[in-house]
Amino acid sequence: MKRYIELFRFPNVWVLVLSAFPARVAYGMVGLAIFFKVSSTESIAVAGLAIGLNAAAGSFTAGIRGSFMDRYGMKWPLRVMVPAYATMMITLNMSHDRNAMLILAFVMGLTAPPINLSVRPLWRDAVTDDWLRTAYAVDTAVMSTAGVIGPVISTTLALSIHPGSPLIVGALCMLTGGGSLAITKIARNWKPEKQPEKKVPMWRHKPLQLLVIEGCFIGFGWGVFDVAVPAFAKIEGVPHRTAWIFTAMGIANIVGGLLAGLVSKKTTPLGGLRKTYFVWFLVSIPLAFTYPDWSMVIGGAAMGLVGGAIQVFYWEVMEAIRPQGSPSGMMGWLWTIEGTLMSIGSASGGWISETYSPTTGLVITSICIGTGFTILTIGRSRLAAANKLPTDAEDLAAMKDNATTTQ
Repeated sequence: MKRYIELFRFPNVWVLVLSAFPARVAYGMVGLAIFFKVSSTESIAVAGLAIGLNAAAGSFTAGIRGSFMDRYGMKWPLRVMVPAYATMMITLNMSHDRNAMLILAFVMGLTAPPINLSVRPLWRDAVTDDWLRTAYAVDTAVMSTAGVIGPVISTTLALSIHPGSPLIVGALCMLTGGGSLAITKIARNWKPEKQPEKKVPMWRHKPLQLLVIEGCFIGFGWGVFDVAVPAFAKIEGVPHRTAWIFTAMGIANIVGGLLAGLVSKKTTPLGGLRKTYFVWFLVSIPLAFTYPDWSMVIGGAAMGLVGGAIQVFYWEVMEAIRPQGSPSGMMGWLWTIEGTLMSIGSASGGWISETYSPTTGLVITSICIGTGFTILTIGRSRLAAANKLPTDAEDLAAMKDNATTTQ
C-alpha cells in the first residue's frame, strides 16, 4: 500500500487516472447501451449483430489509430474522435430504423476515440522507469473498475428510465473524459518518438509476430468464454447469475492487477508473465467442472485475479520489446488481432454452446490459454529484451530521477 501512496506523489498520476476515467466508463457502458436500445424495437439477434458490428469496427481500426498517433501525436485524434463518437451515440439513440441503427453502431466503432492507446504511453512521461510496473497496475485497476461500473450503469438506466438513456449518459461521459484528457498538459505536450531511419515493417518484427500468434488463441478463447458463461446460466434457468460471475471476475481482476504492481523489480517482466500465465492456465481447468452457482463465481474470481496480474506484466513485456517509434501502434495492432479473434470466438461460442454444451466452450477456453502459454514458452527467446533486470547503475539513476520528481 505504501508504494501506491508514494506513486500518487507524482503530480500527473492523479491527472491520468481522473481525466480519462469517465471515458473508460463510457466504453464499459457501450455494449449494453447498444443492446438495450436496439432490442427495445428489434429482436435480440439484431441487437447482438449491432454489438458485433460496433466491436468489429473498433477492433479493425485500432492498429490504424495507434500508427497514426505514433506519427502525428494524440492531439487531433482525441479532439476529432471524442465529439464524433459522442455524436454517433446520440444519433443512435434517436434512430428507430433497423438498418440505420446497424449502420450507426458500425460507424460508432470506426470513430472510437483512442483513450487507452493515449493513456498508456503517457505513463512513461508521468513516472520514472522504476515506477512503471506500479503505474501499469493502477491503470489496469482503473480500466477494470470502469469495466465493472459501466455495465451496471447501463442496466440501471435502461431498466429504470428509458432503453436509450445509457447512450445519452455514455456520450456525456465520453465528452467529459475524452475532452479532459485531451486538454491535460501532459497529453498536449506528448510528442511521438523519433522514427528510426531504417524502419522495419511492424508485421516483420519477430517479437510482435509471437505476440500476435499468442493473441489469436487468447482472443478466440476469451470470446468463447464470454458467450459460454451466460449461455450456461440461461440453459440452467438462472440467467441472473451471469452478473454474479462477471462481477466477481471484475473485482478480482482489480485486486490481481494491484497485487502485481507490488511485485519486486527483481522479477523480470517476461518472468512474471510466464509464471502468472501458467497459473492462469491451471485455474482455468476447473471451470469445466463448475456449475453456474458459487462454484463458477469462485472459479471466475480466480481467473480474474490471475488475469489482472497478467495484464500488468504483459504491458511491461510489450513496452520492452516494441520497435522504436511505436508506443501506440504496436498495442493497437495487437488489439486489432485479439479483438477480431474475440469476435470470431463469440460467434463460435454460441454455436458450440447450442450444438455441444457450454462446458465444451469452457474446455476450449482452457485449451486456448494453455496454447498461449506454450507459444510464449517456446518462443521466449524472441522476447529476450523483456527478460533483463535493471543494472545497479540504472537503479541508481532511476532513484535520482524519482527524488528529483517528487521534491
